[in-house]
Amino acid sequence: MSAWTMRPASDAAMRWKPHVQEWLPIAIGLLALFVPMFIGLFEGLWRTEEQGHGPIILALSLWLIWRKWPAMMQKAPPRMALTGWPVFVIGLLFHVLGRSQQIPVVEVASFIWVLAGIVLLKRGFAGLKVLWFPFFFMLFMLPLPGIIVSELTMPMKTAVSWVTEHVLFAVGYPIARDGVVLQIGQYQLLVADACAGLQTLLTLESLGLFYLNVVQHASAFRNIALALLIVPISFTANVIRVMTLTLITYHFGDAAGQGFLHGFAGMVLFFSALILIVGVDALLQMWVRYREGRRHADAAA
Repeated sequence: MSAWTMRPASDAAMRWKPHVQEWLPIAIGLLALFVPMFIGLFEGLWRTEEQGHGPIILALSLWLIWRKWPAMMQKAPPRMALTGWPVFVIGLLFHVLGRSQQIPVVEVASFIWVLAGIVLLKRGFAGLKVLWFPFFFMLFMLPLPGIIVSELTMPMKTAVSWVTEHVLFAVGYPIARDGVVLQIGQYQLLVADACAGLQTLLTLESLGLFYLNVVQHASAFRNIALALLIVPISFTANVIRVMTLTLITYHFGDAAGQGFLHGFAGMVLFFSALILIVGVDALLQMWVRYREGRRHADAAA
C-alpha cells in the first residue's frame, strides 16, 4: 500500500517539474526586480488615503492571474517570440526610468509591461488573451499625476457636496454649502479629495469591473447595463460616505466625525458600493428573467 500511495505523488512531482524549471528563474528575477519597488510603495504612497487601494488592486490582480493560470499554460509556446521582446525591454526601461527619477506612475507601469512581455515570450498572444483582464485591472493601481487628479476631482467633489446638501436639507437638517464646504449646525466640513475624488471613483470602478469578471453573466444586456451603471453606483457610494460623515459629526461632534473618517469611512464606502452593485445586479437579473418569461409566453401563444 505504501508503494501505491507514493506513486501518485511521484507522478504529480514529475508533472510539475517542467513548470517549476520553466518559471522558477523568472519568478526569482521578478522578485529581485520588483520587491524593492513594492516595499517602497507600502511604506509610502500606498499608506495615503488617496492611494490606499493599491494593495487591494495588486492582490486581486494576482489572484485573477492565479485563477486563469491553468488556461494560460494550456496555450502552446509561440514559434517566434519577437513581439514579446520589445514589450519586455520597454518594461525594463520604464522600471529604470521610474526608479531612478522617482516617478511612481512609470515605475508601477513597468511591472505590468514586464509581466505582459514575459507572457508574450512564453505563450504568445494566445496566453496574453487569457490574462488580458488581470493586466487591465492593474491599471487601476497606477498613481495618476497630481495635476490630472486635481483638475478632475474638483467637479466631482462639488457634485457630491451638492447632492449631500440637498438630500439632508430635504429631510430637515440645518445644512448649507459653499463650494465643497458643508455647514451643518455649528460644524464645518470640507469634502476632501479622499472622500469624493477621482481616485475614490476609480477604486469603485475597479470593484465593479472585478465583480463583472468574476460572475461572468451569460446575458450580454446584463453585463453591459451593469458596466454602464457602475459610474452612478460609484457616485452614490461617495454621497453615502459623505452623508454618513456629516451626520456623525452633527450628532456626535467633530471628534467622532474625524474618528469615523480615519477609521471606518473607507469600509462604509466599500460596503455601500458592494451592496449597490449586488442590488442593481439582482434587479437586472429579475428584468432579464421577466423578458425571457414574456418571450417564452409570446412564443407559446
